[in-house]
Amino acid sequence: MLHSSDNSFNPKSNVPASSPNAYNPVKTVTAPVDQATIGRTLVIKGEISGSEALYIDGRIEGKIVMPESRVTIGRNGKVDASIQAREVVVMGKVTGNIECSDRVDIRAEGTVSGDISTVRISVEDGAALKGGIQVRSEGKQNQNQQNQNKQEQPKALAATAGNA
Repeated sequence: MLHSSDNSFNPKSNVPASSPNAYNPVKTVTAPVDQATIGRTLVIKGEISGSEALYIDGRIEGKIVMPESRVTIGRNGKVDASIQAREVVVMGKVTGNIECSDRVDIRAEGTVSGDISTVRISVEDGAALKGGIQVRSEGKQNQNQQNQNKQEQPKALAATAGNA
């Protein structure tokens, strides 16, 4: 509701609605996204595993296992490793195989040398990809997991029946 003393919407007023240097950011209620960052001067050799998102702008040699998370290789990132993750975004250089449960996104400046196995893939114009691609359906992946669970259940029942 506007009052006559409120001149913030009066186009003829010489007084600005608020001071031009005042900035009131919108406060969010949600928690910030947990993301680990490997800076451009860091070099890691070995295996990296975890459950939070990972941003790589440095160099990694070895193996990256993040099955529940997103792995992003930044423009300065160089990865000589196999990657297992839910989602992989490549803006830098990857030499090694990539296995994703959701999607692989190779951006225009990204380079991948290795085989890719995923449900969805996106390769932008200008990206380089050398290797094989296996795109599987989500249904087949869920069926394989269910079949493995069904095979494990009879073994467990047989073991308990033998003790009775």
